[in-house]
Amino acid sequence: MSEEKTPLKPVEQKDTAPSQEAEIPNELPILPLRNTVAFPFSMVPLSVGVARSVKLIEEALKGDRLIGLVGMKYPDIEEPLPGQTYEVGTVAKVEHVTRAADKSMQVIVHGLERFRIDYWLADSPYLRARIALSPDRVEKDLEMDALQRSLRELAQEVVALSPKFPKEVGDYLAQVKDPRYLTYLVASGAGLEVEKAQQILERNSVKDKIRQLIGYLSREKEVLTLGKKIESETREKMNKAQREYYLRQQLKAIKSELGETEEGQSEVDEYTEKLNEAQLPEEARKEAERELKRLASMAPQSAEYSVIKTYLDWLLDLPWDKTSEDQTDIDRARTVLDEDHYGLQDVKERIIEYLAVRKLVLERGKSSEPAESKDAGEAMGAILCFAGPPGVGKTSLGQSIARALGREFTRMSLGGMRDEAEIRGHRRTYIGAMPGRIIQSIKRAKTRNPVFMLDEVDKIGVDWRGDPSSALLEVLDPAQNHAFRDHYLDVDFDLSEVIFITTANQLETIPAPLRDRMEIIGLDGYTEYEKIQIAQRHLVPRQVKAHALEDEEITFTEEALRKIVEDYTREAGVRNLERQIGAVCRKSVVKIADQRWEHVIITPELIREYLKKEKFESELSEDIEIPGISTGLAVTAVGGDILFIEATKMNGKGGLTLTGHLGDVMRESAQIAYSYVRSKARELGIEPDSFDKTDVHLHVPAGAVPKDGPSAGVAMIMAMASLFSNRPVRGDVGMTGEVTLRGRVLPVGGIKMKVLAAHRAGLSTVVLPRRNEKDLEDLPDEVRNTLLFVPVEQIDEAVAVALPSAHAPSEATEPVNS
Repeated sequence: MSEEKTPLKPVEQKDTAPSQEAEIPNELPILPLRNTVAFPFSMVPLSVGVARSVKLIEEALKGDRLIGLVGMKYPDIEEPLPGQTYEVGTVAKVEHVTRAADKSMQVIVHGLERFRIDYWLADSPYLRARIALSPDRVEKDLEMDALQRSLRELAQEVVALSPKFPKEVGDYLAQVKDPRYLTYLVASGAGLEVEKAQQILERNSVKDKIRQLIGYLSREKEVLTLGKKIESETREKMNKAQREYYLRQQLKAIKSELGETEEGQSEVDEYTEKLNEAQLPEEARKEAERELKRLASMAPQSAEYSVIKTYLDWLLDLPWDKTSEDQTDIDRARTVLDEDHYGLQDVKERIIEYLAVRKLVLERGKSSEPAESKDAGEAMGAILCFAGPPGVGKTSLGQSIARALGREFTRMSLGGMRDEAEIRGHRRTYIGAMPGRIIQSIKRAKTRNPVFMLDEVDKIGVDWRGDPSSALLEVLDPAQNHAFRDHYLDVDFDLSEVIFITTANQLETIPAPLRDRMEIIGLDGYTEYEKIQIAQRHLVPRQVKAHALEDEEITFTEEALRKIVEDYTREAGVRNLERQIGAVCRKSVVKIADQRWEHVIITPELIREYLKKEKFESELSEDIEIPGISTGLAVTAVGGDILFIEATKMNGKGGLTLTGHLGDVMRESAQIAYSYVRSKARELGIEPDSFDKTDVHLHVPAGAVPKDGPSAGVAMIMAMASLFSNRPVRGDVGMTGEVTLRGRVLPVGGIKMKVLAAHRAGLSTVVLPRRNEKDLEDLPDEVRNTLLFVPVEQIDEAVAVALPSAHAPSEATEPVNS
């Protein structure tokens, strides 16, 4: 059974006996109660959930609503049988029933009269018994009056001492005159244990019930009185502690006036010892000593005490004099960089130059004149910024520099940072103030000359809390960062020996003053050949080890890696390539774990089976046979890419429609291209009158992707010239360059990434501005030897290449065969 009850609620006593209010039959359904005893005259809330008990209540509601309530001897029994309950209980009437969603019932019953069970009639579907009413014996004499008065007074005292009873309960007790009703009222609210409550219910004489209750309440009164005394003593002790604190403060003042000093606490001694051992600069030492004096004069209970302790912990834990000894062996550094990265020769050479300068400055620094020390410091403090698309190895290059130098490496991401206090820290006047992340990272590195990488410097935000990029100006300025002042520490910390390296995907979003303090080293995308080499040397061994495979258990063929690069990844870096190699390794592990294969050779066919259908297809391998389509080259956040320009015409009044999520600059380029083609209609073999009767719609596919910039001008002119002259543009030619109304082709940026995209896509010829010809020197040999480059100064030269059937210019443009 699971019938529980909440505290009993007394009802107003009536002059009429319960048996006269309702005819109580000799046979009743019996509801056993767990952990509770119901008394006459009381309102008892019950929670009924067992199916047998629910059925009992339902049938009682259909009849006279009378049931018998008895306590259970063994509360852990779910459905007790005869003999497992007490034989004396209370007849009760079901007053109210509420059904819950879980089919249980909330029942309120009204206790009527005491009864005894003569014998049991049934135990199914619920307990039934023949009963005999057993009213209490009430004796009217002086002893009863005395007992009743004692019980009432004692109960009122317990109510006054107990916080769980309101004051009105004591007033109500004073109004109760009937001894029997008073007895059950006090018993129901006294919180008796089940056994004691059952003993009171079973006693026949009201006098005996009152005597037992008086004994219980007397003990309860003593417990409550003792609790009050303990509470009072505790309050007195607290007041005494405060009084002693004030007296101690006065005593300190008196001793100070007398010139007597009191020994500090153990914590103050500990901080003093640390301060003596630490090699702090003069300013930091004075600040630490000042705060230590304040700490010694404070009580540990003071709120300022913990604030000063935290400040001293930060001040003493910083590596003021701890540095890593540089390993300036150039050959070793070159070996480390070659081990960690394939290709990137220009970047490696710049890093080697950087390390060589630091080596000479350190070797010759002692003999430098004071005037030369500033220049030497600036040479050592150059800030490098690795800029390039994701996955090309910017962060890992910083780790390689740290390994080559033998320094600690720490990294801090600036992406999404909007609060200037993240860099400089919060002032100590704020609750919960801490140093900025620069000082926190230096503390974690445990040396004041780590290699410090500031990741995603192009993604710093600005809002009402300040501009973090402005706070970085001091950090990244070699002429200032020797005295970097964090708001929390409020003392200078020397950052001049830290090697700061930043990374970025796009330089355009970096504020100009911040960009001016950094030396930009561009990391463009990898060629297909470079990706395969990187996969063979680094990615495959790393993934094989990560998946607990042995080298002799799996082999990647070069054709398989090429298929992953071409058909399952389209990126400038190799991050997604490594992810796909990991997926292949996982599927191979399944084959080996099932003991079906002992050695897995990864072939292009197996790649297709493992990675399912190809994710990318070459868009530019198709031959363009329809006039009005040209192939442009673009730079995105993930590297270079090709860009189709589509134009079509229809009957109209000379309008121009532009679609494809184009920015303002790109829309202006389209207007310039349209105007140029109209102005050079006869040279291009176009009927000039056709523009007045024709509307043009120019579209750049992938409309959900924002596009902007002037470099698509050449491709737009080619698309429109092709459309109106009805001659298709060569499908193997990619082009880039800004155009003017005079037909000049101006230089653009991102040539290396654009050419790499053309090479990945399978183009054979690239048309580019002549002033960008110098950028071709940065290209890998395999790219320069594969593509034909045509540098142009005028748009006529580009037309001769892309539209070979057009009228050729007076002087043929010489292609650059690299």
